[in-house]
Amino acid sequence: MTEQERSAVLSLARLSVQAAVMGESPPSVDQSELMRSEGGAFVTLKIRGMLRGCIGHFNGIGSLGKTVRAMAREASLGDPRFMPVQPDELKEITVEVSVLSPMKRISAEDVIPGTHGLYIRKGRRAGTLLPQVASEEGWNRKQFLEHTCLKAGLPAEAWLDLETEIYAYTAEVLREETS
Repeated sequence: MTEQERSAVLSLARLSVQAAVMGESPPSVDQSELMRSEGGAFVTLKIRGMLRGCIGHFNGIGSLGKTVRAMAREASLGDPRFMPVQPDELKEITVEVSVLSPMKRISAEDVIPGTHGLYIRKGRRAGTLLPQVASEEGWNRKQFLEHTCLKAGLPAEAWLDLETEIYAYTAEVLREETS
């Protein structure tokens, strides 16, 4: 992505968060080639480095622009782990957008923490952790696999079970500058 495209994606996410929190109509999506392209994305909200909301879609919902706009809204108001973002929090929120590659099935020994995001599924349980989580937490491969299993509601060692499916993806991570 060019710097201009990165800026446009972050701006769309920021404006979408603000509109959602203030109860306003969502911003329009520019019709650039990037925003019209298909693809998944996660929008992460933080306050002083602490998670405040994170919602995403692996395949997208039509176009990258529509996906970013919808996921920003959901991260603001619909993350079940948090109360909806309040207007007085907007000045403290930093926005991060992870634009995802397609997922591929992978073996545990091929997982590269900090490069791969993981999606682990066994039966009806599934969970994901974005690539940057392993780097931020300082996890090695085993720890990353274990924590993704836990996020899925599975035992930490479920990644060793042959019935557990492990998928990897990469992400181009766009972050607002923090002051």
